[in-house]
Amino acid sequence: MASPLTALSPLDGRYARSADPLRAYFSEYALIRYRVRVELAWLGALAAAPGIAELKPLSKATAKSLAALAAGFSERDGEQIKKIEAETNHDVKAIEYWLKAKLGKNREVRGALEFIHFAATSEDINNLSYALMLEDSRRKVMLPRLDELIAALRGHAHRHAAQPMLSRTHGQPASPTTLGKELANVVARLKRARARIEAVPLLAKMNGATGNYHAHTVAYPKFDWEVFCARFVEGLGLQFNAYTTQIEPHDCIAELFDAYAAANIILLDLNRDLWGYISLGYFRQRTKKGEVGSSTMPHKVNPIDFENSEGNLGIANALLRHLADKLPVSRWQRDLSDSTALRNSGNALGHTLLAQASCLRGLAKLEADPRRMAEDLDANWEVLTEAVQQVMRRHGVAGAYEKLKALSRGKRLDRKQLAVFVRSLPIPAAEKQRLLALTPATYTGLAARLAKRI
Repeated sequence: MASPLTALSPLDGRYARSADPLRAYFSEYALIRYRVRVELAWLGALAAAPGIAELKPLSKATAKSLAALAAGFSERDGEQIKKIEAETNHDVKAIEYWLKAKLGKNREVRGALEFIHFAATSEDINNLSYALMLEDSRRKVMLPRLDELIAALRGHAHRHAAQPMLSRTHGQPASPTTLGKELANVVARLKRARARIEAVPLLAKMNGATGNYHAHTVAYPKFDWEVFCARFVEGLGLQFNAYTTQIEPHDCIAELFDAYAAANIILLDLNRDLWGYISLGYFRQRTKKGEVGSSTMPHKVNPIDFENSEGNLGIANALLRHLADKLPVSRWQRDLSDSTALRNSGNALGHTLLAQASCLRGLAKLEADPRRMAEDLDANWEVLTEAVQQVMRRHGVAGAYEKLKALSRGKRLDRKQLAVFVRSLPIPAAEKQRLLALTPATYTGLAARLAKRI
């Protein structure tokens, strides 16, 4: 086997460990294994159908052996199929031949070998395989990893729910927030994105060469193939698409990839914000003994995890968006351009998984610096002009906004300057005292409550 040092893709080299969870779903071996599973399931379904007299129901022992063949499919089995493919130059036909050779040793199945791949076109097998690959990877890898991220962010949101922090709209000092509330915002966004990913239905078909059951009905004209094929697809945990050409049109895959890409954009936004907060000193990063931040500047602790995450999200979304745009488009009843494109599904999700792992690693290193946040708040008392203005408006002081604009626009105010202005206002004494007691650190509205509730 080639060394990771010679891998063409970093997912198989430098970042192989992070991408490992997806190999069981999107490697060449995985694709072959899913195809074998579908072919065997189709044979079993046909054997159980009462309207196909030439194919007898399988005994419990044979059914068990077929299930064991699918479950125990090995890399060596995959290599044997690849050798057959080298002769056939057709990947799905190679699986059919391998299965016939394998099952020909079973006396019960020997007379029914021609029902392997019966009435099926390659795309019947492929579309089911890819749908199952996407469903299994979504349920077992992608959603659990996203849940890890959401949980990590929620932990930070709760821990720092009441930690006051200066906001920056347009990069300028603005009404304060709390560190926890800013992270709670991301949690809320990712929860919605997760729900969208989970909700995308995966459709599949089993209706022959151009979607019209030609081979099925010519062999068994009186058999209800529509009902049978729908039940078969649904029995695999997928939704049946009754209207297709040779290929299932991939609209659902496009929708799923769009949903993944939307979640990635939220994560990219988070990475950039955290990068900025580290730069401002609001977060410190825990150091690890032996690590180096710069080859020449010994003091550096760079936010490399968030930068790595950002870079991989860009690659992931370039692939996801391309696949979402490309896959639903096919010339007439079928062209092969979707086949090579679909093989990059694992790359798109692999870079997504890598980006999530990098972000998680970065989140685990973060330590808030309350002192640094307090310094910024105390240096920007002008952010309280919004609060003063609203109380002035409540009590009918004319030109409230304009008066505070003249006092503060483009200027820094300190506590004393703001206090002089408040004391001069024609508002009730109790309101003056309330405004005089207000500080940038306490002017956070309902931020803490919102952060704790997420």
